[in-house]
Amino acid sequence: MAKKVQKTNAVRLLDQQKIPYTLKEYDVHEEHLDGVTAAQEIGEPVEKVFKTLVATTAKKQLYVFVIPVAEELDLKAAAKFVGEKKIDLLPVKELLAHTGYIRGGCSPIGMKKLYPTVIDETATVQSEIFVSAGKRGMQICIQPQLLAQVVQAKFGTITC
Repeated sequence: MAKKVQKTNAVRLLDQQKIPYTLKEYDVHEEHLDGVTAAQEIGEPVEKVFKTLVATTAKKQLYVFVIPVAEELDLKAAAKFVGEKKIDLLPVKELLAHTGYIRGGCSPIGMKKLYPTVIDETATVQSEIFVSAGKRGMQICIQPQLLAQVVQAKFGTITC
């Protein structure tokens, strides 16, 4: 008998909008919550696995950035892309309150609010990418254009 998948906000939202996706689950080790480990656990190349980062401005405007797990967010390029002078990553302790998700399980889909979102342009060369499904140990496989549609994202050059 197949194991029943626990639906997250991200999965429910995709189901509601009838967006095609697949899920991959893996065992989580608390000391290895990074995306490169997640890519290895699901057996996918790191170029196809993306992490979700949340940044904030001095005025507390939040932005979501979806970048390859082996890359770093270029804060200056990201700020310029969204029309801000400066942004900083949101402190981890504030992540749950603003997004509904925790570190290692933050999905760009189904956050408490729909924040302005930018997906790194490298996603456009992939037929499908993986992002967190909203809990540790679960990844959503989705076409980048469909992800952008769901979260109303733009594609941009935002990594170092």
